[in-house]
Amino acid sequence: MTTEALDALTARLRAAGCVFAEDEATLLVEEAGDDAGRLEAMAAARVAGLPLEQVVGWAELDGRRYAVAPGVFVPRRRSALLLRLAASRLAPGAVVVDLCCGSGALGAALRAHEPGIDVHAADLDPAAVACARRNLPPDRVHAGDLFDALPAHLRGRVDVLVANAPYVPTTAIASMPPEARDHEHRLALDGGSDGLDVQRRLVLEAPAWLAAGGVLLVETGRDQAARTAALVSGAGLRARVHHDDEIAGCAVSGERPD
Repeated sequence: MTTEALDALTARLRAAGCVFAEDEATLLVEEAGDDAGRLEAMAAARVAGLPLEQVVGWAELDGRRYAVAPGVFVPRRRSALLLRLAASRLAPGAVVVDLCCGSGALGAALRAHEPGIDVHAADLDPAAVACARRNLPPDRVHAGDLFDALPAHLRGRVDVLVANAPYVPTTAIASMPPEARDHEHRLALDGGSDGLDVQRRLVLEAPAWLAAGGVLLVETGRDQAARTAALVSGAGLRARVHHDDEIAGCAVSGERPD
Protein backbone atom coordinates (compact mmCIF):
# COMPACT_ATOMS: atom_id res chain seq x y z
CA MET A 1 0.00 0.00 0.00
CA THR A 2 1.26 3.46 -0.87
CA THR A 3 1.86 6.11 1.76
CA GLU A 4 -1.00 8.12 0.26
CA ALA A 5 -3.42 5.19 0.55
CA LEU A 6 -2.36 4.52 4.15
CA ASP A 7 -2.85 8.21 4.98
CA ALA A 8 -6.30 8.12 3.39
CA LEU A 9 -7.26 5.05 5.44
CA THR A 10 -5.98 6.73 8.60
CA ALA A 11 -8.03 9.84 7.86
CA ARG A 12 -11.11 7.68 7.24
CA LEU A 13 -10.72 5.93 10.58
CA ARG A 14 -10.02 9.19 12.40
CA ALA A 15 -13.17 10.74 10.94
CA ALA A 16 -15.11 7.76 12.31
CA GLY A 17 -13.83 8.54 15.81
CA CYS A 18 -10.99 6.04 16.10
CA VAL A 19 -8.58 7.59 18.61
CA PHE A 20 -5.59 5.51 17.50
CA ALA A 21 -6.40 5.76 13.80
CA GLU A 22 -2.80 5.57 12.55
CA ASP A 23 -2.01 2.43 14.54
CA GLU A 24 -5.32 0.84 13.53
CA ALA A 25 -4.77 1.60 9.85
CA THR A 26 -1.34 -0.02 9.96
CA LEU A 27 -2.76 -3.10 11.69
CA LEU A 28 -5.60 -3.48 9.18
CA VAL A 29 -3.13 -3.26 6.30
CA GLU A 30 -0.92 -5.90 7.91
CA GLU A 31 -3.89 -8.20 8.50
CA ALA A 32 -5.22 -7.84 4.96
CA GLY A 33 -1.90 -8.43 3.25
CA ASP A 34 -2.40 -8.19 -0.52
CA ASP A 35 -6.17 -8.75 -0.30
CA ALA A 36 -7.66 -5.35 -1.14
CA GLY A 37 -11.20 -6.68 -0.77
CA ARG A 38 -10.55 -7.89 2.74
CA LEU A 39 -8.95 -4.58 3.67
CA GLU A 40 -11.99 -2.67 2.48
CA ALA A 41 -14.35 -5.01 4.33
CA MET A 42 -12.37 -4.61 7.56
CA ALA A 43 -12.12 -0.85 7.17
CA ALA A 44 -15.87 -0.57 6.55
CA ALA A 45 -16.63 -2.70 9.61
CA ARG A 46 -14.38 -0.58 11.81
CA VAL A 47 -15.86 2.67 10.48
CA ALA A 48 -19.30 1.25 11.27
CA GLY A 49 -18.22 0.87 14.91
CA LEU A 50 -17.26 -2.78 15.22
CA PRO A 51 -14.51 -3.22 17.85
CA LEU A 52 -11.08 -3.50 16.27
CA GLU A 53 -10.54 -6.89 17.95
CA GLN A 54 -13.69 -8.28 16.37
CA VAL A 55 -12.71 -6.83 13.01
CA VAL A 56 -9.34 -8.61 12.95
CA GLY A 57 -10.62 -11.66 14.87
CA TRP A 58 -8.18 -11.59 17.79
CA ALA A 59 -7.28 -9.71 20.95
CA GLU A 60 -3.93 -9.47 22.68
CA LEU A 61 -3.46 -10.43 26.31
CA ASP A 62 -0.08 -10.78 27.99
CA GLY A 63 1.70 -10.53 24.65
CA ARG A 64 -0.25 -13.33 22.99
CA ARG A 65 -3.16 -13.30 20.56
CA TYR A 66 -6.46 -15.03 21.31
CA ALA A 67 -9.47 -15.52 19.07
CA VAL A 68 -12.51 -13.32 19.59
CA ALA A 69 -15.87 -13.44 17.85
CA PRO A 70 -18.86 -11.14 17.26
CA GLY A 71 -20.80 -10.48 20.44
CA VAL A 72 -18.18 -12.02 22.71
CA PHE A 73 -16.58 -9.92 25.46
CA VAL A 74 -13.24 -8.52 24.30
CA PRO A 75 -10.39 -8.92 26.85
CA ARG A 76 -9.44 -5.57 28.37
CA ARG A 77 -5.95 -4.33 29.17
CA ARG A 78 -6.93 -3.95 32.83
CA SER A 79 -7.50 -7.71 33.11
CA ALA A 80 -3.71 -8.13 33.06
CA LEU A 81 -3.90 -7.55 36.82
CA LEU A 82 -6.21 -10.53 37.26
CA LEU A 83 -3.91 -12.59 35.08
CA ARG A 84 -0.81 -11.57 37.03
CA LEU A 85 -2.39 -12.40 40.39
CA ALA A 86 -3.53 -15.79 39.14
CA ALA A 87 -0.20 -16.61 37.47
CA SER A 88 1.61 -16.05 40.76
CA ARG A 89 -0.37 -18.93 42.27
CA LEU A 90 0.24 -21.49 39.54
CA ALA A 91 2.12 -24.75 39.90
CA PRO A 92 2.23 -27.87 37.73
CA GLY A 93 -0.93 -29.88 38.29
CA ALA A 94 -2.89 -26.99 39.80
CA VAL A 95 -6.62 -27.01 39.07
CA VAL A 96 -7.55 -23.67 37.53
CA VAL A 97 -11.04 -22.45 36.59
CA ASP A 98 -11.85 -19.43 34.40
CA LEU A 99 -15.49 -18.65 35.22
CA CYS A 100 -17.54 -16.23 33.09
CA CYS A 101 -14.73 -16.92 30.65
CA GLY A 102 -15.92 -15.05 27.56
CA SER A 103 -13.31 -15.79 24.89
CA GLY A 104 -11.37 -17.97 27.34
CA ALA A 105 -8.35 -15.70 26.97
CA LEU A 106 -7.61 -15.62 30.71
CA GLY A 107 -7.61 -19.38 31.05
CA ALA A 108 -5.57 -19.75 27.86
CA ALA A 109 -3.03 -17.16 29.03
CA LEU A 110 -2.64 -18.96 32.36
CA ARG A 111 -2.12 -22.22 30.49
CA ALA A 112 0.60 -20.48 28.46
CA HIS A 113 2.27 -19.45 31.73
CA GLU A 114 2.14 -22.97 33.14
CA PRO A 115 1.26 -25.68 30.59
CA GLY A 116 1.04 -28.27 33.36
CA ILE A 117 -2.14 -26.88 34.94
CA ASP A 118 -5.51 -28.60 34.75
CA VAL A 119 -7.56 -25.73 33.34
CA HIS A 120 -11.33 -25.50 32.89
CA ALA A 121 -13.50 -22.61 31.67
CA ALA A 122 -17.22 -21.93 31.62
CA ASP A 123 -19.71 -19.38 30.33
CA LEU A 124 -23.47 -19.07 29.94
CA ASP A 125 -23.29 -17.45 26.48
CA PRO A 126 -23.17 -20.04 23.65
CA ALA A 127 -21.17 -17.64 21.47
CA ALA A 128 -18.57 -17.25 24.22
CA VAL A 129 -18.36 -21.01 24.74
CA ALA A 130 -17.78 -21.56 21.01
CA CYS A 131 -15.09 -18.88 20.97
CA ALA A 132 -13.36 -20.17 24.11
CA ARG A 133 -13.16 -23.61 22.53
CA ARG A 134 -10.91 -22.05 19.89
CA ASN A 135 -8.49 -20.83 22.57
CA LEU A 136 -8.60 -23.82 24.94
CA PRO A 137 -9.02 -27.58 24.54
CA PRO A 138 -12.72 -27.84 23.61
CA ASP A 139 -13.47 -30.53 26.19
CA ARG A 140 -12.29 -28.16 28.95
CA VAL A 141 -14.81 -25.43 28.09
CA HIS A 142 -18.23 -25.94 29.65
CA ALA A 143 -21.59 -24.30 28.94
CA GLY A 144 -23.84 -23.22 31.78
CA ASP A 145 -24.56 -20.82 34.61
CA LEU A 146 -21.55 -20.31 36.89
CA PHE A 147 -20.68 -23.44 38.89
CA ASP A 148 -23.58 -25.44 37.41
CA ALA A 149 -21.47 -25.71 34.27
CA LEU A 150 -18.48 -27.35 35.94
CA PRO A 151 -17.83 -31.10 36.27
CA ALA A 152 -18.80 -32.25 39.77
CA HIS A 153 -15.38 -33.80 40.36
CA LEU A 154 -13.83 -30.31 40.57
CA ARG A 155 -15.80 -29.44 43.69
CA GLY A 156 -13.39 -28.81 46.56
CA ARG A 157 -10.34 -29.18 44.30
CA VAL A 158 -9.91 -25.77 42.61
CA ASP A 159 -6.60 -24.10 43.43
CA VAL A 160 -7.13 -20.90 41.43
CA LEU A 161 -10.57 -19.60 40.47
CA VAL A 162 -10.55 -16.50 38.25
CA ALA A 163 -13.74 -14.68 37.35
CA ASN A 164 -14.27 -11.61 35.24
CA ALA A 165 -18.00 -11.67 35.94
CA PRO A 166 -20.11 -8.79 34.57
CA TYR A 167 -19.94 -5.86 36.99
CA VAL A 168 -21.36 -2.87 35.12
CA PRO A 169 -24.49 -1.47 36.81
CA THR A 170 -27.49 -1.76 34.49
CA THR A 171 -28.04 1.99 34.28
CA ALA A 172 -24.36 2.58 33.38
CA ILE A 173 -24.41 0.42 30.26
CA ALA A 174 -25.91 3.24 28.20
CA SER A 175 -22.84 5.37 28.89
CA MET A 176 -20.32 2.71 27.89
CA PRO A 177 -18.29 3.15 24.68
CA PRO A 178 -20.37 1.99 21.69
CA GLU A 179 -17.80 -0.71 20.87
CA ALA A 180 -18.84 -2.50 24.05
CA ARG A 181 -22.42 -1.33 24.43
CA ASP A 182 -23.49 -2.16 20.89
CA HIS A 183 -21.23 -5.07 19.99
CA GLU A 184 -20.78 -7.21 23.12
CA HIS A 185 -23.64 -9.29 24.43
CA ARG A 186 -25.41 -7.63 27.36
CA LEU A 187 -25.03 -10.89 29.28
CA ALA A 188 -21.29 -10.20 29.50
CA LEU A 189 -21.73 -6.64 30.80
CA ASP A 190 -24.84 -6.29 32.95
CA GLY A 191 -24.16 -6.79 36.66
CA GLY A 192 -27.59 -5.69 37.86
CA SER A 193 -28.66 -2.60 39.79
CA ASP A 194 -25.33 -2.10 41.61
CA GLY A 195 -23.15 -4.23 39.32
CA LEU A 196 -22.65 -6.96 41.90
CA ASP A 197 -25.53 -9.36 41.25
CA VAL A 198 -23.39 -12.02 39.54
CA GLN A 199 -20.54 -11.53 42.01
CA ARG A 200 -22.90 -12.21 44.92
CA ARG A 201 -23.91 -15.58 43.50
CA LEU A 202 -20.36 -16.47 42.50
CA VAL A 203 -18.76 -15.56 45.82
CA LEU A 204 -21.43 -17.38 47.82
CA GLU A 205 -20.70 -20.69 46.09
CA ALA A 206 -16.94 -20.31 45.58
CA PRO A 207 -15.71 -21.65 48.95
CA ALA A 208 -17.28 -25.07 48.33
CA TRP A 209 -15.30 -25.38 45.09
CA LEU A 210 -11.94 -24.15 46.38
CA ALA A 211 -9.29 -26.52 47.68
CA ALA A 212 -7.72 -25.78 51.06
CA GLY A 213 -5.47 -22.77 50.46
CA GLY A 214 -7.16 -22.13 47.12
CA VAL A 215 -7.86 -18.58 45.97
CA LEU A 216 -10.73 -16.77 44.31
CA LEU A 217 -9.77 -13.79 42.11
CA VAL A 218 -12.51 -11.44 40.93
CA GLU A 219 -12.15 -8.38 38.73
CA THR A 220 -14.25 -5.46 39.93
CA GLY A 221 -14.64 -1.71 39.63
CA ARG A 222 -12.55 0.59 41.78
CA ASP A 223 -15.70 2.11 43.29
CA GLN A 224 -17.07 -1.38 43.95
CA ALA A 225 -13.95 -2.94 45.45
CA ALA A 226 -14.89 -2.44 49.11
CA ARG A 227 -18.28 -4.06 48.56
CA THR A 228 -16.77 -6.94 46.59
CA ALA A 229 -14.24 -7.48 49.38
CA ALA A 230 -17.07 -7.50 51.94
CA LEU A 231 -18.83 -10.22 49.93
CA VAL A 232 -15.63 -12.26 49.84
CA SER A 233 -15.02 -11.85 53.59
CA GLY A 234 -18.64 -12.71 54.30
CA ALA A 235 -18.15 -16.02 52.48
CA GLY A 236 -15.37 -16.94 54.92
CA LEU A 237 -12.43 -16.17 52.64
CA ARG A 238 -9.46 -13.93 53.47
CA ALA A 239 -10.12 -10.87 51.32
CA ARG A 240 -7.63 -8.42 49.88
CA VAL A 241 -8.07 -5.60 47.35
CA HIS A 242 -5.49 -5.19 44.58
CA HIS A 243 -4.96 -2.12 42.35
CA ASP A 244 -2.85 -1.41 39.29
CA ASP A 245 -3.19 2.27 38.50
CA GLU A 246 -1.15 2.05 35.31
CA ILE A 247 -3.77 -0.14 33.62
CA ALA A 248 -6.77 0.96 35.73
CA GLY A 249 -7.05 -2.58 37.05
CA CYS A 250 -8.82 -3.59 40.24
CA ALA A 251 -9.38 -7.07 41.65
CA VAL A 252 -10.27 -8.75 44.92
CA SER A 253 -8.68 -11.96 46.08
CA GLY A 254 -10.22 -14.34 48.58
CA GLU A 255 -8.11 -17.16 49.99
CA ARG A 256 -9.64 -20.20 51.60
CA PRO A 257 -7.92 -21.04 54.90
CA ASP A 258 -5.88 -24.27 54.93
